[in-house]
Amino acid sequence: MPSKKTTWFANANPNVFLSTVGIIALFLAIVIFAPNAFELITQQMNQWITTSFSWFYVLSVAVFLIVLVVIALSDMGKIKLGPDHSQPEYSNASWFAMLFTAGMGIGLMFFGVAEPVMHYVNPPTGDPQTIQSAQQAMRITFFHWGLHAWAIYAIVGLTLAYFTFRYHLPLKVRSGLYPIIGQRIYGPIGDAVDTFATIGTVFGVATTLGFGVTQINSGLNYLFGWENSISSQILLIIFVSILASLSVFLGLDKGIKRLSELNLILALLLLGFVFLASSSIYILQATIQSAGQYISNLFTMTFNLYAYQSNGWIGGWTIMYWAWWISWSPFVGMFIARVSKGRTIREFIVGVLLIPTGFTLIWMGFMGNAALFSILEQGQVGLIDAVQKDSSVALFEFLTHLPFATISSLIATVLVILFFVTSADSGALVADYLTAKTEHSPIWQRLFWTALMAVLSIILLMVGGLGALQSATMMSALPFTLIMLLLCWGLLKALRLDVTKMQALQEARITPRAVQNPRSWQQRLGLIMHYPHSLVEVQHYIQHDVIQAFESVRFEFKRRNLNVLINPVEDGVQLSVDHHDEFNFIYKVIARKTVAPSFMINEQHQVSDDFYQAEVFLKEGGQNYDVMEWTQEDLLQDIIDQYERHLYFLNIVRN
Repeated sequence: MPSKKTTWFANANPNVFLSTVGIIALFLAIVIFAPNAFELITQQMNQWITTSFSWFYVLSVAVFLIVLVVIALSDMGKIKLGPDHSQPEYSNASWFAMLFTAGMGIGLMFFGVAEPVMHYVNPPTGDPQTIQSAQQAMRITFFHWGLHAWAIYAIVGLTLAYFTFRYHLPLKVRSGLYPIIGQRIYGPIGDAVDTFATIGTVFGVATTLGFGVTQINSGLNYLFGWENSISSQILLIIFVSILASLSVFLGLDKGIKRLSELNLILALLLLGFVFLASSSIYILQATIQSAGQYISNLFTMTFNLYAYQSNGWIGGWTIMYWAWWISWSPFVGMFIARVSKGRTIREFIVGVLLIPTGFTLIWMGFMGNAALFSILEQGQVGLIDAVQKDSSVALFEFLTHLPFATISSLIATVLVILFFVTSADSGALVADYLTAKTEHSPIWQRLFWTALMAVLSIILLMVGGLGALQSATMMSALPFTLIMLLLCWGLLKALRLDVTKMQALQEARITPRAVQNPRSWQQRLGLIMHYPHSLVEVQHYIQHDVIQAFESVRFEFKRRNLNVLINPVEDGVQLSVDHHDEFNFIYKVIARKTVAPSFMINEQHQVSDDFYQAEVFLKEGGQNYDVMEWTQEDLLQDIIDQYERHLYFLNIVRN
C-alpha cells in the first residue's frame, strides 16, 4: 500500500497561519499607503482605551496576582504540570535563565537606567529632582517590573502548561478554554484565539526589534563611531535575525537554552561590575530600602489609579506597562510553559513570580540607584539631558562615568544583541507552535516567522510606522485581557476538579474486609457496581440490617459498662455512645438522595428517576460513602473503625 505523500505545508494549520499572515499583510499595506491616518487613528483609539479602561487593566492584573497566590497556597499547588510521576526536563539554573531572557531581559537593559531617571525628573506626584522623587522613582520602577508583570506571564504560562502536560491538549492558548467550551476549542473559536495570540506575538517582537536596534546602534556609535541612521538599524535587524534563525535551527535545547545561559552570565558580570565600580554601600542601602518600600506599599500601589491627580501619568506608564506585558503574555507564557513540564504548580508559581522578580529588583536597584547616585552625589546632570533626549543611550551614557567604560559598554552591547536574538528566536518558536498542527514543524516554518518579524520591523522603520505598531499592540491587550480572565476561570475550574479527585483517592471509604465470610474480588466488584436503589429499598435495608447491626454493638458496649442509645432520626437511624463529660460517639445511617452515574442506569431505570443511598453520618456530618447492601459484619467493622478514630481524637484532646 503506497504511503501518503506529505506536502511542505502539511503541518501548518491553514486557518490560523493564513489568517495571521493576511492580517499582518493588510496592516502593512495600510501603514505603507496611509501612515499618517493610521497612526492618528491608533493613537486616538489608544488614548480612549487608556482613559476609559484604566480601572479594568488595574483590576484585572490584581486578579491575576491574587489567583496565583491562592492557587500556590492551596492544595492545588501540589498538582504537577504533567503526570504525577513526571520530573522537570531542565535544571533549575537553565530554567531560570530561560525565564529571565524570554521575559524581560532586553527591557532591563533598556530601562534599568532610563526609567528611574525619567521618574526622578517627572514624578507622578510631588516635586521633581528631589530625594523624595528619587525614592518614588525606584519604588515605581520596582512596581512596573516586579510581581505584577510576572503574574501576567505566569497566568498564561501556568494555564498552558497545565492543560498541555496534564490533559494532553495542544500547547496553544485555545487549550486554556477547554473547561469552558470543551471540544469547540478545535473549531473557529479556538482558531480565532490562536490567531489573535500569534498576531500579538509577532507585533510585540517586531516592535521590540524595531525600537531595540536603536539601543544597539547607540552602543556601536559610542564604541566604534557607527552612524546612527535607519540604514544602520536595518543592517542590525538583519544581523540579529540571522543569529535568531541559527538559534531556531539548532532548536530549544541547543540554541535558546545555551544563549539564555550565556545571557545570564554576561548580565551577572555587568551587574557585578556596576556594583563594584560605583558606590557599593550606597547601592546596597538604597536597594534594600527601595525593596522594602515597594513591598510595604504593594497593596496601595496595586489599586492606585491616581484618580485625584488626573495628569495622565498613569496612562503613559503603569497602564502602558500592564498592556505591554499582557500583549506579550501569549509569547512569554507559552515559552515558559514549554520549559516547565514536570514541576509542581506551587514550584512553578514560586519560581516564575519570585525568582525573576528578585533578580529584576536587584538589577533595577543596582543600575537605577547607581545612576541616581551619579546625579545626586556626583552632579552628573548630563545623564538627565541624555535620557530626556534619547532614552536608548541612557545605559551607555551612565557607563561613561565609570572606569573601563569601553569594556563595559562592549559587554552591554553584546548583551543587548543576545537579548534580541533570544527574544526573536523565542517569538518565532511560539508563533510556530500557535500556527502548526504539531510541535514537529519543518525548519522553514520556524524560519518563516523569524523572517516575517524582521521584514515587518524593517518596513515600519523605513516608513516611520513603529509608533503605530506600538499603539496597535497596546490596543490588542484589551481584548486579550478578557481572554486571560476566562483562562483564570477555566484553570480554577479544572484545578478544583483535580483537587477533588486527589482528596477522594485519599479519603474514599472502601468496603471493610469481612473476617468470617470474606468476599471474592468478583463479589466485591458486584457490590460496588450495584445499580441505584429506590427510597423504599434503602429504608428497608436501614430498618432491618442496620438496626440489627446497631443492636449487636449496643449489646457488646453494654457488657463494657457503656450506655448506647439507638434512636430513629429523619430518614434513618442513629447510634450514640455516651462518654459522659467527653464528646459522645455518633454513628448514623440515613437514606439520602443521590445522583446515579449514567453508566449504571439499566433499562428499568431512567436518568430522571430519584435514587437514594444509605449514607453514613458522624457527629460532624455526612461522610460521603454508601453502605447499602453491606452485610452486618461489614457494618460492624465500619462502626468499630470509626469508633477507634473517635477514641484517638478524645485521647489527643485529653492530653
